Formats: sequence, structure tokens, C-alpha cells
Amino acid sequence: MVLLAKNYKSKCFLSLKDISQKENISFNFLEKIVSQLEKAKLVKGKKGVGGGYILLKNPKNITAKDIVDVLEETIPVNCSLCGKKNKCISKNVWVKVDLVLSKTLKSIKLSNLIK
Repeated sequence: MVLLAKNYKSKCFLSLKDISQKENISFNFLEKIVSQLEKAKLVKGKKGVGGGYILLKNPKNITAKDIVDVLEETIPVNCSLCGKKNKCISKNVWVKVDLVLSKTLKSIKLSNLIK
């Protein structure tokens, strides 16, 4: 995403092969990641000569939370499933962790990572 963000203003598509080589990421792994990002409408793919991927949104409008929500399965704390839900001493800690993590990820813009 950082490489696509750096390339945002040019509107040129970057091939997965180039991204894979420049970022030292497995091509097969990158294919899976980009597929998820495309389904979430964060990137757009184009096939054929001159094809590749571009960001669909300005990097200023994409947060780390947007990306993490697409790529990671995050499950909020659900105390209703726990037998100790009324006497749990760690419940408040996990709720706070969830809130702080979400707030932090929302505060990080993709544009901040390319400066």
C-alpha cells in the first residue's frame, strides 16, 4: 500500500511483479492481499499491457484501520460468551485495548507513511 500511495499522483498502474520485487514480498502472497484490497475498493486492478494496481482513494483518506480491517480478522471482545462475564476482572482491560488500538489505527493515515 505504501508503494501504491507513493505512486498515487502519477495515476500509473504498478504491476504486482514490480511491487513484489521492490517490497520484497512473495508474489503469491501479494496476489492474495491485493485481491482482498480490491474487493474492499481500496485498490483497482487493470489487466493486460500497462496493467497493475492503483489506489482508488487519496492516501490522506485511507487509514491503517481501513487496511487492517480488510487484511486481518479482528474480533472484538464479546463477554456474553464467557461464564465469568459478571465477575470478570480482565474485561475492562480488553475493552480498553480494543478502543485504544482502534483509535490509534484510525489516526494513522497512509499518507503519513510515505513522507
